[in-house]
Amino acid sequence: MNLPEPRAILTLLKPITWFPPMWAFACGSITGTDKITENLPIFFLGLLLTGPLVCASSQAVNDWYDRHVDAINEPNRPIPSGRIPGRWGLYIAILWSLISLWVGSYLGPIGFLATLLALVLAWFYSMPPMRFKNNGWLGNLACGVSYEGLAWITGATLLSGGVLPSKPSLLLAGLYSASAHGIMTLNDFKAIEGDRQMGVRSLPVQLGAIKAAQVAAAFMLLPQVIVVVLLLIWGKPNYALVIGGLIAGQIFLLRDFLKKPIEKALFYSGFGVPILVSGMMVAAFAVNGMGADS
Repeated sequence: MNLPEPRAILTLLKPITWFPPMWAFACGSITGTDKITENLPIFFLGLLLTGPLVCASSQAVNDWYDRHVDAINEPNRPIPSGRIPGRWGLYIAILWSLISLWVGSYLGPIGFLATLLALVLAWFYSMPPMRFKNNGWLGNLACGVSYEGLAWITGATLLSGGVLPSKPSLLLAGLYSASAHGIMTLNDFKAIEGDRQMGVRSLPVQLGAIKAAQVAAAFMLLPQVIVVVLLLIWGKPNYALVIGGLIAGQIFLLRDFLKKPIEKALFYSGFGVPILVSGMMVAAFAVNGMGADS
């Protein structure tokens, strides 16, 4: 019986992708309490759940159902290369999902339901016949909601002892979910040819590379501009100024990406996106302690 290579399993689970939902959970947690140090077990269990478990499960699910696309776009991935043989990719995806649900149960009903919803979105994103990713608009929305909004709201709720997040926190969760829609589009430029052959209607396939880059930039920038406006309305001008500066930095880096999106998407993911997510944390600290009626 052929077994998968241990290193190939780690590659399948894509640790590099775990950061965004963990960061969103941390941001949400900050909006939910100013006493994280008093709730460290919940905080760290939530980080474990959002990144190495739920997000890793979604990567395994996606790689299994994308194995034919990856054979064209990324033939060295663990499944098409044979380093994870047979149906082991599917078995790992199922096992990691079950472990995620088990760990989520230790965070109470809220943690378990959030885990269940995230996993449903992960499987529906990749698995036929739902396969949200076949449409770039819907697939990126599902990822944005799961990776950013759901993780943010779960962190805020759990760290506040089960209290519904404040209105400012919920607004930020929604706005940064919209920004994540654009971030997800960045991943699609490397796979245009394979997606086109396999019928995956990513935004670059639907709109062409240049127009898709413009749409991605709009999704990333406009929600942040709204965040700045809201912070000014909420009486947080210093935080608004910081995020405004971060937006300016992103605009500077976007110039090359908008001209050559296929060549520059990876560069912008590595340098522009970290600036965006830094603003998430700034916004989280800005609304810390703001009540539900703000």
